[in-house]
Amino acid sequence: MPYVNIKLAGPEPTDEQKEQVIAEVTEVMERVLGKKKERVMVMIETLSPQSIGIGGKSVKTITKESK
Repeated sequence: MPYVNIKLAGPEPTDEQKEQVIAEVTEVMERVLGKKKERVMVMIETLSPQSIGIGGKSVKTITKESK
């Protein structure tokens, strides 16, 4: 069973956006890798910007500094 885990920095996507991502990622797995769409599992996790760090700084800090 293919398992795709997508992690995003907030804000939380809408339900409609999540449905579109799940459908399109599933289609790519089917088309490119030949996987059966009934077997593709897609999970979307939204993390708070202060829970993700890049280059020693949180995404929240990086966002503030870029404004």
